[in-house]
Amino acid sequence: MSTFQNAIAFFINLGVYDVVLPFLLVFTLVFAMLEKTRVFGMETQDGKKVTKKNLNAMFAFVTAFLVIASSELVRIINVTVANSVLLLVFAILFLILAGSFHKDEEFFLDGWWKHMFMIIMFVGIVLIFLASMGWLQVAWWYMMTNIDGAVVGSLLLLVIVVVAMVVIVREPKSSESKS
Repeated sequence: MSTFQNAIAFFINLGVYDVVLPFLLVFTLVFAMLEKTRVFGMETQDGKKVTKKNLNAMFAFVTAFLVIASSELVRIINVTVANSVLLLVFAILFLILAGSFHKDEEFFLDGWWKHMFMIIMFVGIVLIFLASMGWLQVAWWYMMTNIDGAVVGSLLLLVIVVVAMVVIVREPKSSESKS
């Protein structure tokens, strides 16, 4: 085993991946959300209005500790974050490959390609989250065993109706924007 593999094994035994990193992730996300939304209000310090960092930090600290106290939540976070990063790597590889077929100019997705890519990423994140919680396998099994059932048919009809409504209600582009 190499030195770096020994270091990773030491960190695993120390609990860095199961305690420290999930704690830091949850603390950072909750603290940033509280700072941004100013849920606990503002206070005046030296004539300036600032957020109540002490309340925000304490709430984020307690929330992070409650999360790491649950091994199931930590497992879900670890699986979801790891698979989301994998989805991000696939997206970047796709963009590199798509950009290689373009001219020598800057490449970025425009129009409906951009929206389609965002929808695919959203669906990917939802599927990753459902799979990490074990719900995706149950839903897939239910759909496959009840493919001719009323629930699956109703869901399929609902999807078709929503897509049809979006297509029908969508405003056509004006002739000015086309030229």
